[in-house]
Amino acid sequence: MKNIRNFCIIAHIDHGKSTLADRLLQYTGTISDRDMTAQVLDDMDLEKERGITIKSHAIQMKYHHNGEDYIFNLIDTPGHVDFSYEVSRSIAACEGALLIIDSTQGIQAQTISNLYLAIEHDLEIIPIMNKMDLPNAMPEVVEDQIIELIGCKREDIIRASGKTGEGVEEIMERIVSTVPYPTGNVDEPLQALIFDSTFNTFRGVVAYLRIENGVLKKGDKVKFFATDKEYIADEIGVLRMGIEPRKELRAGDVGYIISSIKTAKEVKVGDTLTHVKGGCDKIIDGFQEVKPMVFAGVYPIDSDDYEDLRNAMEKLQLNDASLTYEPESSAALGFGFRCGFLGLLHMEIVQERLDREFDMAVITTVPNVEYTVHTKKGEEYTIYNPSGMPDAMAVETIEEPYIRAQIITQSDFIGPIMTLCLGKRGNLTHQNYISTERAELTFELPLAEIVFDFYDKLKSISKGYASFDYHLIDQRPAKLVKLDILLNGEPVDALSSLIHFANAQSFGRRMCEKLKELIPRQQFDVAIQAAVGAKIIARETVKAVRKDVTAKCYGGDSTRKRKLLEKQKAGKKRMKQVGNVEVPQKAFLAVLKLD
Repeated sequence: MKNIRNFCIIAHIDHGKSTLADRLLQYTGTISDRDMTAQVLDDMDLEKERGITIKSHAIQMKYHHNGEDYIFNLIDTPGHVDFSYEVSRSIAACEGALLIIDSTQGIQAQTISNLYLAIEHDLEIIPIMNKMDLPNAMPEVVEDQIIELIGCKREDIIRASGKTGEGVEEIMERIVSTVPYPTGNVDEPLQALIFDSTFNTFRGVVAYLRIENGVLKKGDKVKFFATDKEYIADEIGVLRMGIEPRKELRAGDVGYIISSIKTAKEVKVGDTLTHVKGGCDKIIDGFQEVKPMVFAGVYPIDSDDYEDLRNAMEKLQLNDASLTYEPESSAALGFGFRCGFLGLLHMEIVQERLDREFDMAVITTVPNVEYTVHTKKGEEYTIYNPSGMPDAMAVETIEEPYIRAQIITQSDFIGPIMTLCLGKRGNLTHQNYISTERAELTFELPLAEIVFDFYDKLKSISKGYASFDYHLIDQRPAKLVKLDILLNGEPVDALSSLIHFANAQSFGRRMCEKLKELIPRQQFDVAIQAAVGAKIIARETVKAVRKDVTAKCYGGDSTRKRKLLEKQKAGKKRMKQVGNVEVPQKAFLAVLKLD
């Protein structure tokens, strides 16, 4: 066990984690040069296309140093704030972390956030300055920032390049010398942490685990603490480029277990695995529960696909433990699920994965956050969906979640960023200059204001330089109203939203204008209205497609024309009573991109 090292790679988005992981795999001969591709651990098509890591990837490497063979278990983690739950799970399974900082950009918001996560778990931090081969690298400036952040010595910082392979040997030697080996005991009862899982169509659930204590052998009878279900370990092994079966896994090892589990619900990430006989009596703690930030309804386009969508959700949740869902129904869209996401990018990725991996075409409703409603009778409700809102007359107060946002930016962009945040009902609580060129701004903002387009706007006004990280602080009272969209007097509950009183009129007007462009013309006039309670605050009309019924009248008495027009008018009126307006999928998505 003294020759095992478990470590993860943490960094801000796009600081070169996956590229550096490629060099470590090549250096140790885990992957041959012939099989090598860029960002080899990012095996999802979505990851390749977008150039981001979405899933943590665990892999084992072998390293020979000073006459001894070492086993390195590496976990490459995502950098985007929406996937921070993946990072927290990876950190729980490690003793050390490589903190990678881009030498051209310096310390960013997510770097600080991930570092604090690692420090909370007492991980050994190895600071690495990446992209040293670039001509615009600023090693001295960035080194000063690192020293100020983690209080290390200048010589502790490794200068490296994921592209050229510079510094890789030094990183390997530092891992051996500074990352502590696992502290488990092979003689104690089996205790293993499930840190990830995936679904294989032929073999069922594949659970990834880290053995804390004891020994797990092939054929052992095991059980999960959360579900108390028992299984036989049909196959166990380690994670190389594929999965490699082994006869046993000992304390300190990271590997996988396949035990013919066909139901996705029976495996929970963060659970503890042990033997049925003589197993351990307590679970492994220090694993935080996921807290969704953004909620949206996900509905199948064809209502007959509801059961298929449920199965797809179950399998996706295995692979993405931060996704939460519960069944709900909508008058406009039928049966579907109310899903909780960690952010807007996470929501977009889940939608894409449902489409690509499970061939599920879905409609996603307007995203919203969790509100607490206090009624005049003293009752308290938690509302995820505007349609669950009690009658406006019965509501005493509505509380909405607030976040503390940390924004690190170049000094030139402080003015526009302040304007953006204050326009989103935020207030500045702290301003700190990291260097003469860079400042850290701390704002308190309502979460509802950032779930739409805040991140995109922040990137555009700072020319891509500002970095953003946030966490929930508390719930505060706010003057919120429910905004309904009516089509021919009928509310479309999927387009309803809870919005601040001051923004309701402009938002309603913009929604009506957008829907007028997107709703196809019918044989009758379609009235699109935005309403707060019984008060209509905006209206647009989609004009009817009409036939010129008087074209055949060439002269004669004008009463003939009037008679034909009256007959047409009566027909349109009848049609309006029975006709219903189809809202295209584009309309639901357009609401998210109103600006």
